[in-house]
Amino acid sequence: MKVLYHPDRDEIQLSSVLYALSDPIRLSVVAEMRRGGEQPCNYFEVPIAKSTLSHHIRTLREAGVVFTRIQGTQRFMSVREEDLALRFPGLLDSILRAYEQTERTKESARPE
Repeated sequence: MKVLYHPDRDEIQLSSVLYALSDPIRLSVVAEMRRGGEQPCNYFEVPIAKSTLSHHIRTLREAGVVFTRIQGTQRFMSVREEDLALRFPGLLDSILRAYEQTERTKESARPE
């Protein structure tokens, strides 16, 4: 079985976290995981190829934003909330709050 790289809490770099969360697809995946808890990789409905989603998940994992747990042939992901909160207090909350506000603004601006 392939061992997946997850940085230790003390190795998580602010620049890597900010880079990982700067992409709209990755940010939406993290927001969805935070709302729903641990999810299998195939749970997310995003308008990209499966291989591209895998790349985004790898970027999030290697930055220390998510943890991937392997169970049989499935991969389950969860946000490393505790590690991020201890390393960068309030950062994830601020980013996801701003993301949710932006999404609500976009939805309310759409013509019906």
